[in-house]
Formats: sequence, structure tokens, C-alpha cells
Amino acid sequence: MSANYSDVVTTAREYYNSDDADNFYFHIWGGEDIHIGIYQSEDDDIRVASERAVATIGERLKGLGPEHRVIDLGAGYGGAGRWLARTYGCHVTCLNLSEAQNRRNREISEQQGLGHLIEVIDGSFEEVPCEDGSFDAAWSQDSILHSGHRARVLDEVDRVLKPGGDILLTDPMQADDCPPGVIDPVLERIHLDSLGSFAFYREQAARLGWKEVEIEDLTPQLVRHYTRVRQELANHREALDGKVSEAYIDRMIKGLGHWVDAGAKGYLAWGIMHFKKP
Repeated sequence: MSANYSDVVTTAREYYNSDDADNFYFHIWGGEDIHIGIYQSEDDDIRVASERAVATIGERLKGLGPEHRVIDLGAGYGGAGRWLARTYGCHVTCLNLSEAQNRRNREISEQQGLGHLIEVIDGSFEEVPCEDGSFDAAWSQDSILHSGHRARVLDEVDRVLKPGGDILLTDPMQADDCPPGVIDPVLERIHLDSLGSFAFYREQAARLGWKEVEIEDLTPQLVRHYTRVRQELANHREALDGKVSEAYIDRMIKGLGHWVDAGAKGYLAWGIMHFKKP
């Protein structure tokens, strides 16, 4: 990792590379898709809801084809990239800071016969190792919160995107009217001093000259997702013996509770943000 990467990004890399985190996210959170899902009922399977979120976002890119290139910033295990490659035949670059997740991404992509369309790069979205104007679309699900320099990340998105390119983002955020201090338990758990917001992303889009195509507020899905993950973790605790430590499980159950509580009180936000570079 470059010495120029922020402390927050370095902390996130070390966390996601740990055996505890890798096994928790792969076995409990959603497997190929470790992002907030879209639920149709309270007892929806997490993986099904996560896949539904990818498809719901991906439908906004119906014009993609084999001649197009997409970058997924903070790609996790690469589920979204494979969905895009399988659905549209496009080439996807998965940029992700966790080497452990990237190994799984490469293995799964090869197993599914999509390795020729998926490039996995170890790196940070604060310094994207790609040429200017390389991509037709930029995609990021629930990852930019981990940056200590979110505006820099969006600068990098703008730099590597071609004119007319689409930007599709989701991110766990604080509500635009969130009172100071009330989400400190959430921030402390993930080693952050702030979260983004719909207002923040709108302001940054305006700064960069991006056109707002659509912002769909789906905040209730954040509360449902963290509730479901917390339930599944508690229900499958014994099955994780030898894969995830008891101390990690205890911390995660407590931390997920902070997210659920803050979301239920209206302090958090989540949704799909679609912008276009002129």
C-alpha cells in the first residue's frame, strides 16, 4: 500500500484482510455481494436481497455492451462486476484494497467462466491506478464511507471516467439533518469521524459538473439489512466455530446494533445515486 493512502483506508484494508472479517462477510453477509440488500419481506434471504440490490442498480446501465468498460470501486468479492459482465458482456475492472477478498474474486470469476471479462486490481480508490478517461461507467456499492478523503475519491472517479459516463453509487450515510454526536457509536466502531450524506454527494456532483440523473432514497433497506445480518450472525454462531472468533462475533453483534438503532431513529440514510459526467 502506498504511504499516501489515508489512515482510514489502511485500517479498512487490515480489517477486511483478517480471517475473522473475511469469513464473516463471505459466510454471513452475502457471499458474492457484501453490500446492503433490497428486501421485499422481513425474512428475505440476505444473499437474495443483496443480488436484488445489484440488479436494481445495474438496470440503470442497460445501454452497456461488450465494447464498454466499467470500474467497480471497492468491489469486495466482485459479485456486482460478475453480474455486469454476465448481463451485458462488458469488461469490468474491480478495484479493491483487500487482497483476501480479491483472491476470492479471481477464483469465483474463473469458476463462473467470467475471468476473461473481470480484471481485479489490488489498490485504493483514493489513488486509482488507471489512465484518464478509461471507463464508460463507474460503480461503487457501500465502500466510499471507508475513505478519509471522499471528495478525493470522487475526483478520481471523474478523472478515469469518459465524457458522458455514468456514475452509480450507494453508501451508508448520515441523514442530511443528523444532529451532531448522535452517531458516534457507529463511527467509533468503523474508525471514522464522519459519514457522507445525500447532501454531500449532491454538493460534490455539482462541484464536478455531474448531472443528477436520479437519487432514490431507500433508507429503510439499511435498517432491514443490518437487522437481518445481526439475526443471521446470532443464529449461525455455532456454525462459525473455527472460522470467526467469539470476540469478533460479540463486537459485530454490538456494532450492528448501533447501526440498527441509529437508522431506526432517522439518523442514517442509504439509497441509489445516479449521476452522469458531461
